[in-house]
Amino acid sequence: MFGVDLDGVCADYTLGFRDIVAQHRGVDPETLTLERSWGFQEWGIDDAEFNELHRYAVAELHMLRDLAQLEGCADALWRLSDAGIWIRIITHRLYTNWGHAAAIGDTVTWLDNAQIPYRDICFLGTKPEVEADAYIDDAPHNIDALREAGNDVIVFDQPYNRHLDGPRACDWHEVEEIVMALAAQHPSTRDHAIQPQLPGIDAGADRLLRRKSVT
Repeated sequence: MFGVDLDGVCADYTLGFRDIVAQHRGVDPETLTLERSWGFQEWGIDDAEFNELHRYAVAELHMLRDLAQLEGCADALWRLSDAGIWIRIITHRLYTNWGHAAAIGDTVTWLDNAQIPYRDICFLGTKPEVEADAYIDDAPHNIDALREAGNDVIVFDQPYNRHLDGPRACDWHEVEEIVMALAAQHPSTRDHAIQPQLPGIDAGADRLLRRKSVT
């Protein structure tokens, strides 16, 4: 099982949130650097302002429905799924009260629109409780907690996590390579080859749309 985080790994939270902060302040988004720390200190945001802007972005503007997908994410996850790897989405998007319906609904809508394959989804903050075989995350505190619990964790490269040791992936091609290597070492797959694309299965994240157009 592969535990996959969303924001900062599959979805570009920084870019989406930057547009909302810029609009709120009436400034050009380019004035807010993407090379930011975990707490957005470079944007002059404190915890109280972040909580309020995040709540507004999620509950009122439905930001989580419209975030850009990081390049190559869906195709890589489809190939991993085709290889027999169980994809479990694990996200801490129930961050603020009074916005859970929007957060859950918009997350599922985003996953469908982005054509991300997954077997199940968990909305929780304590990720070691999920007990996946390997994880990918960008948040330093999650990575530290998962590793302290003895888990294999891939760091998805972001400016705020570059102080952490690898394995590190800078894009989804590298994620796929690392996960396939980990899967090949797993006891359940050690005695047979893993194929990233199964024979007879359409390639690409848009496979379902192509089949719909044929029928």
